[in-house]
Amino acid sequence: MDKILRSHADAIVAASIKAVQPDEAVSRALAGQEFPGRVVLVAAGKAAWQMAKAAYDCMGSRIDAGVVVTKYDHVMGPIGNFTCCEAGHPVPDENSFAGTQKALDLVADLNPTDTVLFLLSGGGSALFEKPLVPGPVLQDITNQLLACGADIIEINTIRKRLSAVKGGRFAQACAPAQVFSIVLSDILGDPLDMIASGPAVPDTSTCGQAVAIAEKYDLKLTDEAKALLTRETPKRLDNVTTQINGSVRELCVAAANVARELGYEPITLTDQLVCQAKEAGSFLASVLKTHAGSGRKLAFIAGGETVVHLTGHGKGGRNQELALAAAVGIDGIPGTAVFSVGSDGTDGPTDAAGGYVDYQTAAELKARGIAIYHVLQDNDAYHALQKTGGLIITGPTGTNVNDVAVALLNG
Repeated sequence: MDKILRSHADAIVAASIKAVQPDEAVSRALAGQEFPGRVVLVAAGKAAWQMAKAAYDCMGSRIDAGVVVTKYDHVMGPIGNFTCCEAGHPVPDENSFAGTQKALDLVADLNPTDTVLFLLSGGGSALFEKPLVPGPVLQDITNQLLACGADIIEINTIRKRLSAVKGGRFAQACAPAQVFSIVLSDILGDPLDMIASGPAVPDTSTCGQAVAIAEKYDLKLTDEAKALLTRETPKRLDNVTTQINGSVRELCVAAANVARELGYEPITLTDQLVCQAKEAGSFLASVLKTHAGSGRKLAFIAGGETVVHLTGHGKGGRNQELALAAAVGIDGIPGTAVFSVGSDGTDGPTDAAGGYVDYQTAAELKARGIAIYHVLQDNDAYHALQKTGGLIITGPTGTNVNDVAVALLNG
């Protein structure tokens, strides 16, 4: 491993994630806001704890009560008198359902002058859920969607129709109270009704689209689930005000700024990367091959969210798979490295935020008798990167604005 390139990668990761923390975004959104009646707080998503903490720091006892539902190991301590719950992600579990029910109980029987301060971040689709089908059925459908290569828009179009809180239905449950929603976007282009499946936003997707997605991926659905796909979601909500704060664009800008400070010329390729993780890694390697030998220090930046088509039974995540796929293309090209991280600090069902490879990684694995092609076929990037010191581990970051991948050329 090239220690200089790795140190640059770690510096870019740390500073980029720090730049998109939700604290300041929540504080800005609440500045100057006045709420006439009672205020209760509901926070859901992978950044829920940090968003709720920022709101509490701003408003204190002005918030009567709160419920926070976030991912396991993401609660970093008590917040006033709030109830903090941890639950399953990316597949909802019984704790997801229990935490969401606590939120629904909190917003029941409010008055028209009351306000629900709703703090939403990525991951809310799994964490904030009251299913209209039995829990095991929802979990099976979620697993099918995650394994078939469906993108997040397609996944959420299905999930909305199987839920009592998604697709604007949570806002309906809050009525007649007002909902003031602060959102961290984890979906490219920031479509509000798709972030965490839009619990407090009128739904723009249609039943026809949901049925078409189910057919496209040949989803195995119960009769009850099929019927729910034809049940339309709310198209108008009169009790919601929404502010969107934080997105992958800001993450890319932050990465570019840090790369520039390290002496690289940053080039943002896209902030809307959507493709198979392996393809993205191969592409970034190809970009580095084009510019190798130029004598320039370049940092190519791509933000977005790739997908993984599961063909094996290994351990890993999309960012780890992207990085490992790039290792083949940059093998032996001095001064090259590719790394990719999820801004929330977790990549797939692992403790890693993502992965790092450089021009020495492929040779290191080959010397250990490990073929990258077979590792990728088994979706086992975690263990391969672990052997080369290529795992990037940040722990939960308190934010969630998609992923950023960077290809470095150090001269």
